[in-house]
Amino acid sequence: MIPRKLFEEDHNFFRDTVKKFAENEIVPHLEEWDEAGGVDRKLWNTLGEMGFLCTNIDEAYNGAGCDRLFSMILLEELAPYGGLGISIAMHSDIVAPYIQRYGSEELKQKYLPKMVSGELIGALAMTEPGAGSDVKAIRTTAVKDGEHYIINGSKIFISNGYESGVVVVVAKTDPSAGAKGVSLFVIDESMAGFEKGNKLKKIGMKAQDTAELFFNDMRVPVENLLGEENKGFFYLMDELPWERLQIAISAVACAQDAYDRTVAYTKERLVFGKTVASFQNSKFKLAEMKSEIQIAQVFVDRCMELVLERKLDAETVSMAKYWCSDLQCKVVDECVQLHGGYGYMQEYPVARAWVDARAQRIYGGTNEIMKELISRGI
Repeated sequence: MIPRKLFEEDHNFFRDTVKKFAENEIVPHLEEWDEAGGVDRKLWNTLGEMGFLCTNIDEAYNGAGCDRLFSMILLEELAPYGGLGISIAMHSDIVAPYIQRYGSEELKQKYLPKMVSGELIGALAMTEPGAGSDVKAIRTTAVKDGEHYIINGSKIFISNGYESGVVVVVAKTDPSAGAKGVSLFVIDESMAGFEKGNKLKKIGMKAQDTAELFFNDMRVPVENLLGEENKGFFYLMDELPWERLQIAISAVACAQDAYDRTVAYTKERLVFGKTVASFQNSKFKLAEMKSEIQIAQVFVDRCMELVLERKLDAETVSMAKYWCSDLQCKVVDECVQLHGGYGYMQEYPVARAWVDARAQRIYGGTNEIMKELISRGI
């Protein structure tokens, strides 16, 4: 296997800490959280106490000021557990950075320390019933009225939506201007007119809370505008490469986890007096998966280097997001097959991995949209 040179000693120590935390504090509760449609709220406070939230937020706001490799480690170690890694990434690596990068000092002081501690959970309200990958098609509006904006609209499929305490909302401030009329606002659950729908019942990633959000004549102070009015679309596009790479990172990690579990299973399971792993078909399938996961890991690691250099472009990350999430689904499906009937049983991790994988090709921009973006450079 090609050694990974991204990480140093402190990164490896952090990985060991996260791995042990997952084994002790997450794995024993996965079935319970699946039934509840979300993790125990106290877990977020524990994550904050452990220093696992908002690791790249500045120390001035109680963050650790770490590089994004720590975020990568959290994704790799936690993504296989019901999408928990994606939930934390939404909070720590999408919502919090929007506030830190575009918010006023007052907003940063108000929200970021509570996000670091886990007191507030962050969500990004972008997708709507009639607008998914096409951000320009959103209908939620923000109309300026004196010292406030009045926001009306609804959002759907919002990760962390049900437990969200602080939300970055994407709204149209100039509906006639298309992409040039979109703005970002930070709101919190205490604001009148903000309503949460029920937890949405998904076929996979059941422990990750997902909900609808509604804004009914919600008055938001003008100070809660992030950056400049009508610049929201450009802020979103600037952050999307990192957001989409997070999906690719989690895809490779989930594929690797399913593969490792399948290798162990096929070496123990007997068929006709032989282990499943000893059959030529099994050997070839495992060899194919091992090769493709390694290829994906090398590409994702290179993309991560580009992120650290702030050079990752939309075309390259679209390749990573689409190809790695496709690979995840392919690998996990092969792993289920090699498990036989047990692979279809809910108590086996590979079965959970199978249903959880499917969403990866949809959110963050569907893989069809990724191919459209790639084709523009041809």
